[in-house]
Amino acid sequence: MRVHYPRTPHLPWSPGATADDVRTADLSGLAGREVVVTEKLDGENTTLYRDGLHARSLDSAHHPSRAWVKSLHGSVASAIPAGWRVCGENMYARHSLGYDDLDSWFYAFSVWAGDRCLSWDATVRFVTSLGIPVPKVLWRGIFDERALRRIRLDLSRQEGYVVRVADGFPFEEFRRCVAKWVRTGHVQTDQHWMLGPVVANGRGPAAALWDVRAGMAVDVPGLLAAVGVSEAEEPGDVVGRLDLLGRRGDARLAGVLAAMLRGRPRRKIAADLVAPLGMRLARQVADLTGLYGRLLVPFPDDERRIGLTRLALAADLGVLHAVAAAAHPGNQEVEWSAMHAEEAGLLGERPFEPLKSALRMQGLDEDVADRCWAEARCRVSTAAEAVPLTWRWRSGDFPRLIAMIGPSGSGKSRFIGSLRGIDEVVSLDDLREARGSREDQSANATVFHIGVRRLERALTAGRTVVWDATSLNRRQRAMPQTVAARRDAFVTNAVLLVPEEELFRRNGNRSHALPPDVLSAQLGRFSPPYPGEAHRTWYVGASGRVEDVAGALGREEG
Repeated sequence: MRVHYPRTPHLPWSPGATADDVRTADLSGLAGREVVVTEKLDGENTTLYRDGLHARSLDSAHHPSRAWVKSLHGSVASAIPAGWRVCGENMYARHSLGYDDLDSWFYAFSVWAGDRCLSWDATVRFVTSLGIPVPKVLWRGIFDERALRRIRLDLSRQEGYVVRVADGFPFEEFRRCVAKWVRTGHVQTDQHWMLGPVVANGRGPAAALWDVRAGMAVDVPGLLAAVGVSEAEEPGDVVGRLDLLGRRGDARLAGVLAAMLRGRPRRKIAADLVAPLGMRLARQVADLTGLYGRLLVPFPDDERRIGLTRLALAADLGVLHAVAAAAHPGNQEVEWSAMHAEEAGLLGERPFEPLKSALRMQGLDEDVADRCWAEARCRVSTAAEAVPLTWRWRSGDFPRLIAMIGPSGSGKSRFIGSLRGIDEVVSLDDLREARGSREDQSANATVFHIGVRRLERALTAGRTVVWDATSLNRRQRAMPQTVAARRDAFVTNAVLLVPEEELFRRNGNRSHALPPDVLSAQLGRFSPPYPGEAHRTWYVGASGRVEDVAGALGREEG
């Protein structure tokens, strides 16, 4: 069934309302509720269904400006459930405003499951999984008319804004839950845009990323420009393999980028891609480049399932096999591994979701929940097994270790200073300074063992301890991990990923600056841990904040 998108009422202070527009004087539907304010884009209202699409008019005919969105629909339609519709703006043609830096020629602003509009967060999750962006969020919070009136726009480039409740709502509540503000004299052309020649709006570098997410053709030069890379490997047939798996959104983009960037240093991929992609996707691409080689070597079949399970906890196993097969066409070990993974039910995007859901229902606090998930994920295969297995950790009565991991200048001290509930910090730099100089590396072995003894005493006492060292590779991380395991501690790896240029800039401004060649040597040794090497992993960027988490039960993970 086709549904005409309702007219959005103007807010009382909207200056762009005309005599033909609907204006609301009743804001009771917004009052006291969390709302999301997004930029109102100057496009053509368009609705996508599983089996078709239309503009605002249900019988809208073909127009050249609609050709691209029809192509997009052909890529994403099969992932739209029957009875659902995705509503948004077709931004291909220039109307009254011109755009030159769009992420896509289609932005989604609401998703409807029958007669119910999904919450904003559910909308964002769903449409981004399709490969469709949402308009820029200008403000979010409990409805505050004064705050909304203070929103300032560049009226030469922005049409207005839309406010909606963050929760979902039924169709009949639309006019109480959604409203808009539009600039004065919005239509500033003498001729309707559809009657003249089509002038396409411009797209920015990120458009190449969104095209890949949406299942469209890969623009290799555009993709490299978007992530700031000048040279890369050929992607091979990774696109076809990902499409056979039904991967869209970030999973498809991660697979394509991993196939192209394989061979580059993994720690550099992770740090450099944070700016264009965000921390989660950046580290996922990096992990794929580091892990796919493990599928190329012979593996005993009686141990293969547990090995594949561990890999599936660290990366999307379907995407990992696609990258490996594209990098090494015809490799029999990859094909054999994929067959075993499919039989084990590990090739889907969220193979562990039933297990995680069973543990989420227990109502545990964050650390306890994450500990229970970490203990269950490689030991059991069913939800029924997971709940009794994790009883021993339900009290939360266990020590905790936060292990810092990152080269000098990556912000470890700053991050430690932001933590709460820490009982003790074991800092190797501080121990060296107590012996005379933090720059003196001659007694590193002695300092390390002193630190390990302090760590063991603190964990034995049931404390929450930070291990403050560079811990650049697995060998350097082994002893603190062993001590933590011996004391049944809950371990969180805090991995700091900062671009090299920023590290050298920070190092130059430090009072205890390292010689540049020493910092370069650290970077050469830096091998960030993979998800699963600790109970939980925090990823900390140049902002000094946790920007992604792996191994967390209570949060959405990629």
